[in-house]
Amino acid sequence: MIVMSKPKRTYYYSRIISLLLILLFFSCTHQKQVESGVESQANDSIFVWIKKGRNIDISNEVRLKFLQKAHKHASECPNDSLKPKYFSKLSLAYLKLGDSLLFRTSNKETQELALKVGDSVSFAEMHWDLGTFFRNRSIADSAYHHYVEAQKIYGALQDKFSSGRMWYNIALVQANVKDYTGSEVNIIKALELVKPLNKNMQLFNCYNLMGRVTKDLKEYERALKYYNLAWDYLTKLEDKEDFEEQLLNNIGVVYQEQGQHQKAISFFKLVLATKGLKNRDAELFAISLNNLAHNQLKLGNSMGLEKQLYEALSVHDSIGDVRGVSESHYVLAEFYLNQKDSANALNEALQARTYAKQSTHNKNLLKTLRLLVRLEPKNAMAYTNEYMALSDSLLQEERQARNKFTRIRFETDEFIAKKEVLTRKKQIWTGVAIGLFLLGTALYIIAGQRVKNQKLKFQQRQQASNQEIFNLMLLQKQNLEEGKQIEQKRISRELHDGILDKMLGTRMVLTGLNKKTDEKAARERAIAISVLKDLEVEVRSISHELSHAAYQKLNNFISSIQQLLKNSCLPSTIKYNLIYNEELDWDALGADIKINLYRMVEECLRNSVKHGVSKNILVNFICENNLLTILIEDDGKGFVRTEAKKGIGTRNIESRIAKLGGTWKINSIPGKGTKVILKIPIEIVHLVNDIPLREEKTLIES
Repeated sequence: MIVMSKPKRTYYYSRIISLLLILLFFSCTHQKQVESGVESQANDSIFVWIKKGRNIDISNEVRLKFLQKAHKHASECPNDSLKPKYFSKLSLAYLKLGDSLLFRTSNKETQELALKVGDSVSFAEMHWDLGTFFRNRSIADSAYHHYVEAQKIYGALQDKFSSGRMWYNIALVQANVKDYTGSEVNIIKALELVKPLNKNMQLFNCYNLMGRVTKDLKEYERALKYYNLAWDYLTKLEDKEDFEEQLLNNIGVVYQEQGQHQKAISFFKLVLATKGLKNRDAELFAISLNNLAHNQLKLGNSMGLEKQLYEALSVHDSIGDVRGVSESHYVLAEFYLNQKDSANALNEALQARTYAKQSTHNKNLLKTLRLLVRLEPKNAMAYTNEYMALSDSLLQEERQARNKFTRIRFETDEFIAKKEVLTRKKQIWTGVAIGLFLLGTALYIIAGQRVKNQKLKFQQRQQASNQEIFNLMLLQKQNLEEGKQIEQKRISRELHDGILDKMLGTRMVLTGLNKKTDEKAARERAIAISVLKDLEVEVRSISHELSHAAYQKLNNFISSIQQLLKNSCLPSTIKYNLIYNEELDWDALGADIKINLYRMVEECLRNSVKHGVSKNILVNFICENNLLTILIEDDGKGFVRTEAKKGIGTRNIESRIAKLGGTWKINSIPGKGTKVILKIPIEIVHLVNDIPLREEKTLIES
């Protein structure tokens, strides 16, 4: 008898459990830390109870209590996304426990919850567990169907590891119904998926199954080759004790079927020499002991065989292995036949037949019927008919199973074909979407470039305007300088032609009178002194005139603003008024401030004259605390601010005020005029006694 290793999912689920706990912990908000902490503890407890329920070292009654407790809390869990995961693990735990009713109940709940929240992984696990449930009960078509459904989901999720394990399970079901070709094909599919992942346990299982399939096909050399490959992967496993003995037993069976009984005996002895095997794996111990005795019997060595066979029978019976009991009775029948004890041989054969029927172990039933034909000739015809009927029935069932497998494969291929069509459609739509995205991106870039070009042109025009203002101010300054020079020349002429001449004449008169002391000389000296007094008054007058001109402060910037007001308002007969502090050196403002401020005032005046229908315009320059505030106010018709659209002028003002780091706003009431307020941070230069003084602050270091 060959022993196949059962697929294990413990480590896979432990990873999922850890991941779920981490995600659950970090998904909680700070506001609900206490509440989420309690919930996380409860969820952890459910996993712990399920884990204890799968612990084979405790009694089934205690395991069942843990699982029922986990079942109750999982049902009350408010988190719908976690519930299907709980019930999936409960389903597997009930399956391992052997409780069919609770397994089917929890499996059904897993299906409903997974469908409700769209949990594909839990839905695939539900099919996986059902496949294993039906395989254990030899319902091949149902097992095959559910494994295929699970494989579809894992394939769609691109989970190569789980998909490969499903192909292995499918191949295992096919091997059990002797669909060896299909089984081989699907083992190869499993290997293609699992090999790149370096999953040694699954690779061992695949090659072990491939060895069994080729052995059943009587290709013994290939079978040994695959078993050797399985052994290579087995040596890479850390926990390999549970599998070494199984593989050694399987290799021994190959030699047994080849008739190389001595070699077979050496492998079975290796299995039985394993320390503690009987306690750790009683089934494998009994199978190997039975196989060893059978091969020794074939070699004619019957010493101690009866004891070995009854020991194997006792072990099979103690663990409830009905198939093993049937096999032990069959080998005992052969043993008694070899000993010429026909009565005991017949009795053992009949018992082997009974237990084979109970366990649906048809292979053993067929060889038992063949043996009964020899042992009981009078009923040989009945046994022969039963053999033929069973053989035909098995062939029919296997044929039907293979047909069902073919139909399921066809449906799967059809599903894959539909999926490929949908994938192609998705690719087409993805291509269209990418094309539209690229087109939109190109249009956006083009539009952005056009905006940049327009902005650049606007900046160039603004720079040209600034240069024009700068040139205008230079011209104004030049005109003022020329006026100063003319005034200086006039004063020079006044001093030269008037005062100097009079002073020279007076000096000569006084020089001539210095030597005279008569009355006439005294009168002439008095006249000269009077002339000097007149010159003093005239010099004081010229000095005052110069001083007044010095303090007049006819600034270049203010002059430009005055000229702007005059040019803007006089043609439209609009009265204007300019208010500013004459004590401030307005020309000390930065060039950027003066140029942009001039343009903003110009834009506001243009709007007042053109759109406001104003009669009076006020421009007020106020400087307080290093903040320059300019008010431009008119008494025109005004407008509704919310209905106004941003024109080029408004955008120009926004651009210029932003460049200066200032702010602005418009207050306008229909029928009551418009007020524009500009605020710009500056550093003003004051004039005190013709000496410019800047405001200073003392830095105190702490």
